[in-house]
Amino acid sequence: MKLVVQIKLLPSPEQAAALERTLRACNRAATYVSTVAFKRGVKDRNGLQKLLYTDVKATFGLSAQPAVRVVKKVVDAYSTLAAQAKAGLLGKTTSRRYRKAMGSPVAFRPEAAQPFDDRCLSWQTDACTVSIWTVDGRMRGVRYTGAADQLKVLAEYRRGESDLVQQGGKWFLIATCEVPEPEVSEPVDWIGVDRGIVNLATTSDGTNYQGRGLARYRNWCARKRAELQQKQTRSSTRRLARRAKKEQRHATHMNHRISKEIVSVAQRTGRGVAVEVLDGIRERVRLRRDQRGALSSWPFHQLGQHLTYKARQAGVAFLEVDAAYSSQRCPRCGHTEKANRPNRDHFSCRRCGLAGPADVVAGVNVRDRARSAWAFVTMPVPATA
Repeated sequence: MKLVVQIKLLPSPEQAAALERTLRACNRAATYVSTVAFKRGVKDRNGLQKLLYTDVKATFGLSAQPAVRVVKKVVDAYSTLAAQAKAGLLGKTTSRRYRKAMGSPVAFRPEAAQPFDDRCLSWQTDACTVSIWTVDGRMRGVRYTGAADQLKVLAEYRRGESDLVQQGGKWFLIATCEVPEPEVSEPVDWIGVDRGIVNLATTSDGTNYQGRGLARYRNWCARKRAELQQKQTRSSTRRLARRAKKEQRHATHMNHRISKEIVSVAQRTGRGVAVEVLDGIRERVRLRRDQRGALSSWPFHQLGQHLTYKARQAGVAFLEVDAAYSSQRCPRCGHTEKANRPNRDHFSCRRCGLAGPADVVAGVNVRDRARSAWAFVTMPVPATA
């Protein structure tokens, strides 16, 4: 199982200046390689490396291995762009977004992340220092710090490349770690999780993780954004960018906290975690104008991702089930009708009279569907005659 660990570097002013020169040189080289690749139509690694390897080294002052990593970064960028276009993430071929993305070479920001492999970057985990290549030569003894659990994972399981990143004047290394997955235990039952906007997550046990605090925070951020957008100054633009990142970090923190608690309960009770499949929900639903902002900023997908990898990390079974009519179906008699949910918060079955919080009922339906799906998935393969 691949995990990324973010480590904060603590360089001296001289070391930070060398890192900045290195990052900018690598990204200038990447933009140059991308432009040539686009004009000549050569976007495979071997062809680009054969064409531009010597030129990149001589023009931008890169050593052999950093030049190779720059070419690989450009190839990966075009591969990602092609995959996005194939999946329809750039819109139709006639759309403005598609034509803009596919009709010009990929450009790299001066502070864009740069990958380093073990030939360019070595870790001294006991001393919490790294040795890294720069345009000014090899720089040794650069200190780093991080959370205790992340440092432990880094020391034991780091594999492959690490990305050098500059954010807000601070330096980070994002390392890839190969963590062994524990064997998934057979669940004795399931915890159904219903995701929403008002209530971020509601479990079949009745635990409700309300999103009202997040909604109030985001409404406040929206008002602040509107005020800053009216100013139209450089300072307001910078503050808008900082505020957007802060809002994103806040939502990510809440998703981490919620998913960690749900998976911990499932692990302690020997149960699995089941969620609804909500892929493509933004394309399926039609909303009023005042609802669009709430749905577009709804972090349900990220919550699902956190639940997935935390469950895998803990050895907890995880399952996605069909979301159709989960909030309109009665879990006791099976009657499904839109009138069973007279409003957003309440459920009342028209046939048997079962009543309760609508999100809890949806979580129970998700749990019941997981029971049936798991029995079907784990059933023995019938013997052939």
